[in-house]
Amino acid sequence: MRSACGHASPWPSNAAAKRQRQCKKDGRDRQEGMVLRRCASAVTHTIARAPAGLEACAPAVTGAVVLVIMFVVQAFPPSLRFGEARLSAERGGGRPALAQQNPNAAANFVKIDAPVLALTIAAIGNAATVTVPEGATTIDLTGRTIVPGLVMMHEHLYYTTGPGVYGQLGASFSRLYLAGGVTTMRTGGNVNGIMDINLARRIAAGELPGPDIDATAPYVNGPSAFLQMHALRNADEARRHVAYWADQGATSVKAYMQISRDALRAAIDEAHKRGMKVTGHLCSVTYAEAADAGIDDLEHGFFASTDFVPDKQPDVCPTQGRGQQTIASLDPNGEPFKALVRKLVDKRVALTSTLTVFETLTPKRPLPPGLDVLAPQLDQAFRRAYDRAQQNEQSVYATLFSKGMALERAYAKAGGLLIAGTDPTGAGGVVPGFADQRQIELLVEAGFTPIEAIAIGTHNGAKYLGRDARIGSIAVGKQADLVVVAGDPSKAIGDIRRVETVFKRGVGYNPAKLIESVKGQVGIW
Repeated sequence: MRSACGHASPWPSNAAAKRQRQCKKDGRDRQEGMVLRRCASAVTHTIARAPAGLEACAPAVTGAVVLVIMFVVQAFPPSLRFGEARLSAERGGGRPALAQQNPNAAANFVKIDAPVLALTIAAIGNAATVTVPEGATTIDLTGRTIVPGLVMMHEHLYYTTGPGVYGQLGASFSRLYLAGGVTTMRTGGNVNGIMDINLARRIAAGELPGPDIDATAPYVNGPSAFLQMHALRNADEARRHVAYWADQGATSVKAYMQISRDALRAAIDEAHKRGMKVTGHLCSVTYAEAADAGIDDLEHGFFASTDFVPDKQPDVCPTQGRGQQTIASLDPNGEPFKALVRKLVDKRVALTSTLTVFETLTPKRPLPPGLDVLAPQLDQAFRRAYDRAQQNEQSVYATLFSKGMALERAYAKAGGLLIAGTDPTGAGGVVPGFADQRQIELLVEAGFTPIEAIAIGTHNGAKYLGRDARIGSIAVGKQADLVVVAGDPSKAIGDIRRVETVFKRGVGYNPAKLIESVKGQVGIW
């Protein structure tokens, strides 16, 4: 078991886990055991008629000392199979939300299909002190690592399908996210309205496979060229918009590029009254102005910031590319940038890194993963856009991409809460699930350690959502959202792509089946 400890760690802990941790000499300050576990074997759900059982994973360590991760399981009578079982969703306040599983939907993709009630982690301790229940089923996880389910914070259920038009792809995207190891996600914008909310409900009910969804209302935006967005003209309309979608079941709000400061303040005020957080992909409003207005999160790192445009006019989005040009030439060690970072940290404004979408626009970058799941027309359209980007060596992104990485690293170093997402828009090529894994890899390229990068994509997202007591790391009492990967991503971050099983609420899904079910059809449904 590799472990690290240090000062000012944000990770929750427990006595059993603490006893197993040792302080590494390499200076890392993350409690690695909360982020991943190397495994030799795992005990899956008990199938006997017992009131409770255990699921355990032991790290691949030679010698007598191993760690065991256990999950509480309530077994159903052996005659019941997964498609007939009721799973506890354990929504708000611990109240079980029981839902009949649809054997033609979620159950079709289940890999570990013991008839169980959804699980939480019961204990982490020394294998010598843990009694594995008689009758439990064991799976061999030699050479594997378990990481927490990814908690990704700028995802979409729509995709670029034409100039300025976005197709609604909730059915295929939800499968791809889960296959990639995403067990919780926030939709970072919504052009349909009700689909995100309905899909979140059906997934929570066990009717469809997919991550738990923090469903964002349709964009809060001013007049713009986007045909699928509301054009809110003033603060009153922004307030009514937020109130209406809160009543419909939205749990998050996102402001967009043409919003006014007054409308943004009204939207934030109404959202906070309704218990919702507000994020923004901004342009007309600067990051500093949004922080003063009480915004909770800002999207795209500093790529979208217009704070440093010299002649920026109030409530006006500068002409295309001017904001990016100022960021590309920005000094991360200069006082203007440091002052903005101090304001964001002081105001507790989170920052969402979406390096994946900018990589597709940057010359001399590799093709993104997962293109073979796209419908042929979308695959071809993206490859044409990719070829154009590769040939444009004068593109601002040639310098902006690495600069954006450095600025995000500086923000995190200053104490800011950096969270992660992908943004499946732009010119295309940002494919759910595959892109979420790629985002973790890009954070390592940006200068974070593999453990830090995984933490940004798991614990930090859970912390932003206020759910870190339940998800985001491996600890006693937490929900059994876990990803089994071949290899060791703490040494080779590319292993984060080698997903073998995704456990969501204790049910193990088969990523290969999920991907195969939509291959060549993404863009159609």
